[in-house]
Amino acid sequence: MNGLFMPVIDINCDMGEGVGNDAALMPYISSANIACGYHAGDMDTMNTVIELAMAHDVSIGAHVSFPDKENFGRSEMQLPLNEIYVLVQDQLRLMIQLAKGKNASVKHIKPHGALYNMSARQVRLAKVIAQAVADIDPSMVLMGLSGSCSIIEADKLGLKTASEVFADRRYEEDGSLRSRSLPGAMIENEEEALQQVLQMIMRKSITAFSGKQIPVSADTICIHGDGAHAVEFAKRIHHTLKDQSVAIKAF
Repeated sequence: MNGLFMPVIDINCDMGEGVGNDAALMPYISSANIACGYHAGDMDTMNTVIELAMAHDVSIGAHVSFPDKENFGRSEMQLPLNEIYVLVQDQLRLMIQLAKGKNASVKHIKPHGALYNMSARQVRLAKVIAQAVADIDPSMVLMGLSGSCSIIEADKLGLKTASEVFADRRYEEDGSLRSRSLPGAMIENEEEALQQVLQMIMRKSITAFSGKQIPVSADTICIHGDGAHAVEFAKRIHHTLKDQSVAIKAF
């Protein structure tokens, strides 16, 4: 590797979802996406994770979702766009308010679950989410699936964006995430997850489920906090990237 060039990557994790491993994950990430109560969490968990993030110098983000605790925000809901606008703003405002009360600030926003996947492929939905964010804080970073409508529409509005890739999910040839309802959607093996991360950072590509190599842009890597091996994955990825002279830093 050229000694004059050091790759930089953000490691983000979905948190405050009741799994109980938030404190264990914090040392190995640089951005925390905190559930805002719609798919998981409540005021107490939000406050707790904000304090943990501050203690570890981790960037604070709002993890906004459909109002769907029953299905953990993973069921698609067909809501009017004006309702989507309001629910995104309500969750973001609450997170900003709680962070401000602790002299902290919210740096980014990331949709969760079904809202994330739908906005990745639906232009109008992606646009209204980006607009909801821009109308509250145009300096906010919107995190979305690399190469998706979420990133494209936010860019059009002039929002800062972070193209996200996943350590523990497999991809289809069009760059979309393989549906959790299909076999092989999740990567359960630590070594496989690590090799996928290194490929995305070093070679700017990913191997789709079919075996095809597809290009990818990676600003931030997601490790799902509710994954069975989340802490082990995060620790291994963090230390390996450091050993490979990759700087881990919030975008």
